Amino acid sequence: MDAMRRRVLAAGAAVVAAGATAGCTRLGVLNGANALIPGDGGVALLASEIAYGGDPRQRLDIYGPPQARGLPVIVFFYGGSWSSGARGDYGFAARALAAQGFIVVVPDYRLVPAARFPAFVEDGAAATQWTAANVARHGGDPRRIAVAGHSAGAYIAMMLALDRGRGAAGVIKSVATLAGPFDFSPFVPGGAAAAAFGGTPDIAATQPINFARGDAPAMLLLTGDADTTVQPRNSRVLAARVTGLGGKAQLVEYAGIGHIGILLAMSKPFRGKAPVVRDIAVFLHAALAGTG
Repeated sequence: MDAMRRRVLAAGAAVVAAGATAGCTRLGVLNGANALIPGDGGVALLASEIAYGGDPRQRLDIYGPPQARGLPVIVFFYGGSWSSGARGDYGFAARALAAQGFIVVVPDYRLVPAARFPAFVEDGAAATQWTAANVARHGGDPRRIAVAGHSAGAYIAMMLALDRGRGAAGVIKSVATLAGPFDFSPFVPGGAAAAAFGGTPDIAATQPINFARGDAPAMLLLTGDADTTVQPRNSRVLAARVTGLGGKAQLVEYAGIGHIGILLAMSKPFRGKAPVVRDIAVFLHAALAGTG
């Protein structure tokens, strides 16, 4: 790599970092930065703007290697405090996972304030069910579906994996989460959780920790020990509860990594910060190998 290219990439990384720390809705800048750096070859946007429901927010994109057949599948839910986000901003994450041998589905879902719990979880279930019914035509194996997500998206993924009443639990064979909120009541007045879940008649039913079970799909819980937005204890307590019930839950804590940093580590400019992509790929390939 010549000096000019190094300077371009360094400048791009600085712009990415500035945008990312301003909030999840700014993460679309990572797509441009990733395009400058070799790697993740052979991956394409296979389909876009696919409706999985009647609401304008109920659309999804699909990434993977063209001509792929029978690959394991990841449905990836992005974060944004249940109130922001757009699937197009997360192409960098989808391409990173697809390059590891997966078909990756990225859905949008209804957001606060237009919607509240359980609408975004219901959308996650509908997107996962659509995936099971249709992903084979895009190169995926409907018998090997995992869900994954960051932050609010990790919450959706975990609720789908644990709560049998959500209608997608039987489809999901494994789950991988980044910086997920799993045990966060009571809610801070005026905060994101209060806006998304406040007023729910049964607050206990909003907490993934209360659905922990020994026969849950194998789960990987990734967190950073420097996360002050979603405390690492969320992943720790859920992993301990599931394993205490006889289930399989692997906890990984990255030293010095914060809430946005764990997501940034999925992008090529920042992969040296933590092996997030590798850890997800290794875990899910192993977890899905024996399913079907």
